[in-house]
Amino acid sequence: MFRTIHIKLVGIFVLLIVSLMTVAGSFMITRIVQFYLDEFAETMIQAFNYNIEFTDALRKAAATGGALELREVLGGYAGVLGIDFKQRHFYILDAGTGVYLAGSDDARGAALDVTSPNIITALSGENGFRRQFTGNFMDCAVPLPAEAGGENAFIVYIRDEKRGLAAQTSEMFIIIIEALMVGLIISVLLAFVLSKTMTAPIENLTKNAKLLAQGEVTQSIPVYSGDEIGVLTNTFNDMAAILKRTMDAIGNERDKLGTLFLHMSDGVAAFGRNGAILHMNPAAERMLGTAFTDTLTFGELFSEVVTAEEITSGETVVKDVERNDRKLNMSFTTFGAPGSEGGIMALIYDVTEQSNLDRMRREFISSISHEMRTPLTNVRSYAETLTNPEDLDAEVIAKFSNVIVGEADRMTRIVSDLLTLSKFDYGKMELHFTTFGAHELLKNAFEAMRLEALHHGQKFSLDIPAALPRLYADRERLEQVIVNVLSNAIKYTPDLGEIQMKAEVAEGSLFITVTDSGVGIPQEDIERVFERFYRVDKARSRASGGTGLGLSIAREITGSHGGDISISSAAGKGTAVTIRLPAEAGL
Repeated sequence: MFRTIHIKLVGIFVLLIVSLMTVAGSFMITRIVQFYLDEFAETMIQAFNYNIEFTDALRKAAATGGALELREVLGGYAGVLGIDFKQRHFYILDAGTGVYLAGSDDARGAALDVTSPNIITALSGENGFRRQFTGNFMDCAVPLPAEAGGENAFIVYIRDEKRGLAAQTSEMFIIIIEALMVGLIISVLLAFVLSKTMTAPIENLTKNAKLLAQGEVTQSIPVYSGDEIGVLTNTFNDMAAILKRTMDAIGNERDKLGTLFLHMSDGVAAFGRNGAILHMNPAAERMLGTAFTDTLTFGELFSEVVTAEEITSGETVVKDVERNDRKLNMSFTTFGAPGSEGGIMALIYDVTEQSNLDRMRREFISSISHEMRTPLTNVRSYAETLTNPEDLDAEVIAKFSNVIVGEADRMTRIVSDLLTLSKFDYGKMELHFTTFGAHELLKNAFEAMRLEALHHGQKFSLDIPAALPRLYADRERLEQVIVNVLSNAIKYTPDLGEIQMKAEVAEGSLFITVTDSGVGIPQEDIERVFERFYRVDKARSRASGGTGLGLSIAREITGSHGGDISISSAAGKGTAVTIRLPAEAGL
């Protein structure tokens, strides 16, 4: 299959050769014809105008012998005139009528056409040497008088039929055609060789350009010349190298962005200008509670939040939404230049924890303010009363002093608990680990709270096996946790109620469970009882002297020991608190 450039080059070469041979052939044939005409005219002019011997002989023959004598003279001078009696002949015509009188070719002369311009010129009495380039013969006509000074009586007419010229012209034409054919063959071969030389690197460039357009960056193309094609090849190689580096950089950035997009905690969703979804990362799927499909649209996901018409170019629309029990902050903005591919980008932030932290912070500030204000108010009130002791008896003074001391102790406990939590928060809590028996720990905690339970008439029992593992822990802190749990059970269990503490070992851990028959905890409050200052029954808790920080501290302490604390309860059906601690193997 020929390439277009091949056909063009072959056509150009063929057209060039044909044009050159046509011009050269035409010029050569014209020159040959012109040469023959000039040679014939010069011969005739030389003979009739400058050959005195010949012209004198013609005059004498015309004066004495007439047409026959003239034929003899012309025959004798045939060589001077170039008459060969085949294609060049002479004729003697009547000068008045142009009628044929005699000649070298009687048969042809009898039917001779006397309308030649040269014969007409001779009939008018002048020599006719006009050259006829396009005619099929050459001729000349010279008038001769019969006697000196008399009127013209005869016309000597020389006619050449151009058969030699036609033969040479035909031969020349054949030579030109043959040369043209040879030239065409050579030009076609040269055109193919030249086109191959030119098109081979261009085809290579084209092939590599197609691969480049498909994203396949190939190796450098060899350069074999320093011409324009070589410069083009070098330029292509430079462009391909730059493009490869750019594509590699873009690929790296795409991979990094893809990894970031896939694993980022914030949700990202992109939509085209027609609302069709383009991208959505797993975080967005999780927050919106929907899986990515090609059929999702902007309106389907956010029609209740914002419409596409509300989002204008360059402006960001921010909305706070609650979805799937989560609080979400959504930002919507457009991307892409006007008139180009672009759309809407949705950035989704899960602010549930932040909102909870803000709520807890506000509650914490409110609770600590309330907790501190109450004892401070009491201290101030009783202290102001004691400023006038003369109005009070000793018993009242002692009572008021005890109240002030109690409130001060209460504030001290609050501050102490806050400092403990603060140390856990900042990782500065110092724990003193030792190895001790779990049996002794539980007995001490039980004995510490037994009198308090008896004071309320509660049935307080301890159910632990004789053999318990040893623990590697901070004994004082663990005892604080157990005492806190027992204290809560006593506080929230009515008088004459039941409280039981038992322990068991399972899967390498010690499980300590405190069960009571108290008021219980509503299901919606169980998840929050470990929050700081959170109380299920706030009025009762404050009345009993609680700070609302005990369970928070208990969770921090058990967590720092590799354990945990959990609660199961129901309103009006009692509560069970379970403490899990890792136990040392083989002990």
